[in-house]
Amino acid sequence: MDSGESETGRGSGLVVAVDGPSGAGKSSASRGAAAALGLRYLDTGAMYRALTWWLLSRGVDTGDPDAVAPLAAEPVIEIGTDPRAPSVRVNGTDVTSAIRSQDVTEAVSAVARVPQVRAHLIARQRDIIASVPGIVAEGRDIGTVVAPEAPVKVFLTADGAARAGRRAAETSRPMARTRADQERRDRLDAPQSAKAADAVQIDSTRLGLDEVVDIIVGLALPYRSRKDR
Repeated sequence: MDSGESETGRGSGLVVAVDGPSGAGKSSASRGAAAALGLRYLDTGAMYRALTWWLLSRGVDTGDPDAVAPLAAEPVIEIGTDPRAPSVRVNGTDVTSAIRSQDVTEAVSAVARVPQVRAHLIARQRDIIASVPGIVAEGRDIGTVVAPEAPVKVFLTADGAARAGRRAAETSRPMARTRADQERRDRLDAPQSAKAADAVQIDSTRLGLDEVVDIIVGLALPYRSRKDR
């Protein structure tokens, strides 16, 4: 492993970092942009969800940092980087759908705050970014911690009602409950939610997915051209 590349998250190609709160549309927009640009795709949040799923499956108290910390590197988490068919496996088991369960959603913020978990998964994320010729990576603190030298940084946001509406549509849960859960996640994830100073903020409240994708692609194309020279 080349520690220089892994620690900076630069890799050998273009890195597009997409950050922002839950429900802002990061995943859909990032996958769309990656496909349009011919890049790989990394959902860093899925890695935290995968670990959380594994901990819950073993009956570990995910609210107890002392119980979680020594297990941070225990499961083998594999992340597929095809933007058209992203996948997640834990110890060989496909958990792509399972990690989106409500139980995982409610527990993942506590797991993600454990320092040992963050250290292990951030190192893994940097390794993945460094191992591919170009990638769109999305998740909390991508532009500030995981890949601070990414030439293209986007902070995708939307108002609370729009974000809750999108999440409710995805999960078929009541809007009021979804909004309350979202506000709770926002509070818990606040330490990892800072916008990078050089990130371009996109408010997707009144934008369609294709419009957001077009903006991200437009920001990335000049850098893509430089890499291709």
